Amino acid sequence: MPRPIMRAVLLALMTAAPAMAAEAPPAADVWKIKLGQPIAAIPDGFADFACGSNGGPPSLPLAGFADFMTCTPEPSGWREVYFRYDDELEYWAKANNLDVQIAASGTKVYGMPVVMSVLINEAGVVEGLRLVSDPRDTSVSRDEARFLEPFLLSRFRPQGGDWTCVDLPAARGETPVSGVFLKQDCTLQANGIDYAVSARYLRGAGQRQVDAHTGQFTEGQFDSSVRFEMHVM
Repeated sequence: MPRPIMRAVLLALMTAAPAMAAEAPPAADVWKIKLGQPIAAIPDGFADFACGSNGGPPSLPLAGFADFMTCTPEPSGWREVYFRYDDELEYWAKANNLDVQIAASGTKVYGMPVVMSVLINEAGVVEGLRLVSDPRDTSVSRDEARFLEPFLLSRFRPQGGDWTCVDLPAARGETPVSGVFLKQDCTLQANGIDYAVSARYLRGAGQRQVDAHTGQFTEGQFDSSVRFEMHVM
């Protein structure tokens, strides 16, 4: 069983198990944030709010989603607010001597570390969600980040329809990683929502598996990433 799937199964088992010393707190879930709802309706379970940076690391810290107007608007006029999962479930598991490494440890989707952010309009209504692979989290090999794409495509595949995916050609200097080259953009429109997923697994210009000067294998010289957005049409 692939490791991302195994982590997702472990999380389901852990959150469904009977309470030990105390009832387990609810697991945070980004999919509980619904488009078109006011930010006041966003459930608990999130922490470390900040202005987003187009799916990158957090910038200006915020007290909560309600401070969204502090952030600079994107061209759409929406403001991006970064957040992560609260650590409460992780601490509960440790307090109950649950040694297994579960997907609840860290901010992950289908077991893969991601940078999460919500897009909010001036009226304080959620217009979109943005998830981008997070290379800062070393609990999962960065090589595996690309495996998030099929989970997202499957989750939002509409009945009787499908995504439109385009395999892009390699740009100058781009090469495969261990014989695999992935440079794919997928889009979908369904139920009044625009979806977009981009997946990359390649070496960029100048990146090599072996250092030409030392003859030693390099580390981290490749791109394995997924970017996901969904927003109202």
